[in-house]
Amino acid sequence: MFDVLTRAGCFIAIIIIGYVLRKVNFFKEGDFAVLSKITLKITLPAAFISNFSGKELDPSMLSFTLMAFGAGVLYMVLGYVISLRKSRDEQAFTILNLPGYNIGNFTIPFVQSFLGPVGVITTSFFDAGNAFICLGGAFGVASSIKGSGKFSIKRIVKALSKSVAFLTCVTMMILGLLGITLPAPVIELAEIV
Repeated sequence: MFDVLTRAGCFIAIIIIGYVLRKVNFFKEGDFAVLSKITLKITLPAAFISNFSGKELDPSMLSFTLMAFGAGVLYMVLGYVISLRKSRDEQAFTILNLPGYNIGNFTIPFVQSFLGPVGVITTSFFDAGNAFICLGGAFGVASSIKGSGKFSIKRIVKALSKSVAFLTCVTMMILGLLGITLPAPVIELAEIV
């Protein structure tokens, strides 16, 4: 129990350190974009690769993906209903921001630390459903409400196809379901990253 509390305390300390460094102007405004790119395009995909590799996946785990997708759709509908009497801009803003879970940047480090690869895999299946909503679905719906009113699947697919983290997660899920393992040097590099 002490180990779990110590590890949780370390994660909280890292968050506090980041907050304090921001308050004392250690980070500049432009640093956010760089750190975000490193996290979403390098670190997070590497975590997916290292945690999925060599693990046999049960197709029933896809239920987590469907659960997250359903929850995202439900939150978009809820966002639409609660902002029904507001301007189109406010409706679009609510629909865009209500359905997201911060799984990649916040949850996965905790899960990886406490539950290991099995926890990351389960969380990643949920995150894949969440990504359909956050990395394209909500944007498509919000854009149609704010703009012409036409829903565009093309816009959603385009947004998802540009997300390195989403593409890596889906690729590793497919490889895991098919029982295909990446070469050892690739896995080792991902573990180091």
